[in-house]
Amino acid sequence: MSKTIKYQENLVPYTHEELMAKVAAQLTDKRYQHCLRVETTSRALAKANGVDVELAGIAGLLHDYAKQRDDATFIDLIKTRGMDPNLVSYGNGVWHGYVGAELIKDELHIYNEAILNAVRLHTVGAPVMTKLEQIVFMADFIEPARDFPGVDEARKVTEKSLAAGVRYQIQHTLDYLVQKGAPVYPQTLATYNAWVGKIPALFNK
Repeated sequence: MSKTIKYQENLVPYTHEELMAKVAAQLTDKRYQHCLRVETTSRALAKANGVDVELAGIAGLLHDYAKQRDDATFIDLIKTRGMDPNLVSYGNGVWHGYVGAELIKDELHIYNEAILNAVRLHTVGAPVMTKLEQIVFMADFIEPARDFPGVDEARKVTEKSLAAGVRYQIQHTLDYLVQKGAPVYPQTLATYNAWVGKIPALFNK
């Protein structure tokens, strides 16, 4: 489904085809196809929002690189890399982004912090996010195969304003977690508090 893309900026030590193969090797085909859709959506959102398209595409492609690792791998990295020990109390939904960035560094030798931070934050967000981080956060949420109540509205909101899309998503996510009775990672709550409180005029730009 992915058209031929030629990397021009030397952001990663691979061609697009090589990087796709490395991602595919770590995931089921279903999850890999999701990554390709997030890559495409990230590139489109980047183009619409004045962000480096190649950078956004790479971050989108990599966002779920570590999604299907076992829990022990993540817990070991949390402990050995001196990460917040409270991370252990959460699960793959937080780990595969935040801790998964460590696996991207270790295995793919990709050290671009803009890419790594977009991967880290793509499920939990942050009170302050770069446009690139917002793009991957939203691309994962609204890629074409997503189908849940509210996704069409999320797409419309994001098309009008990337920041408004972030606010919409974090409200949706917190509501989902509360209804499910699931614990809320503190950064997710901090993201909610920061983005829901933003001045409405910001979202009408």
